[in-house]
Amino acid sequence: MPTLKQYVIATRPWSFSMSVISVLMGTLLASERGDLRSIQWGWFALVAVGIVLMHAGGNLLNDYFDSRNKVDQPDAPTAQYRPHPIMSGMMSMRALLTEALLLIALAGLCGLALAVFRTPHVYWICGVGLLLGFFYTGWPIGYKYRALGELGIFGIWGPLMFQGAYAVQRQELSLKALLASVPFGILVALVLFANNMRDIEHDARSGVRTLGTIMGQRGSLYTYGILMLSAYAYVGVAVALGLLSPWLLVVLVSLPMALGLLRGFVKKGVPEAADAVTAKLDTMFGLLFVVGLVLDWTLGR
Repeated sequence: MPTLKQYVIATRPWSFSMSVISVLMGTLLASERGDLRSIQWGWFALVAVGIVLMHAGGNLLNDYFDSRNKVDQPDAPTAQYRPHPIMSGMMSMRALLTEALLLIALAGLCGLALAVFRTPHVYWICGVGLLLGFFYTGWPIGYKYRALGELGIFGIWGPLMFQGAYAVQRQELSLKALLASVPFGILVALVLFANNMRDIEHDARSGVRTLGTIMGQRGSLYTYGILMLSAYAYVGVAVALGLLSPWLLVVLVSLPMALGLLRGFVKKGVPEAADAVTAKLDTMFGLLFVVGLVLDWTLGR
């Protein structure tokens, strides 16, 4: 039987920062400028806990279905750079699935409480998120295997999480939250795209169709760079149009990091930890975005 530490490691806890940052950004967007009391921090905490539980359960389901569908093998790049719960012998398929369903059930309880006591919008947001998370690799759709994985990731970590966090605070949806979610959603989707770039040869042998296998290495690198830079360009254009606060231009502090990452991919090739290093950029961008929201919140335009 797996130990508690193994159960935790299997969920890939190092990836949870992306979820917490999405929830925090959606929450800050719902705040009233200059009024700390306008944020219901207790409800924010429940949203964050629920999202992290769902994220953990989704990671487990991903490993379960990838293993069941013979996509993940001992020689797969994914199994080389992180402890894969099945390939490493850490857990059985049954234990992995049981943990996934338990975590998703707990996330569902958090969502139910938020829907009942805060806003009914949580019902459909959680419902769509659950379907996107399960059918990411789950039968019978498995849209990750149909080159649609990045689109699903964008939808979950972008519009859905931002709108959910906003709605819990304000009991309504927001066009501003939707617009603000786009650049961060793009960068989170790039984490998967980087993973698929690294796995092009393995995925092609396994019969998995991803954007990487469709575009090839060269086309994928071009697309990776264009999407990465588009996140920064989006913020600049949105600020120029008055859709976002000028304080959010602070995200440009991470632009040298993005350019260095892209330069390394082009010169040295896509590394084994391509998704991990992309996630670091994503986290830096997200934290700077939060700083920009806080500055706008406290100092105004």
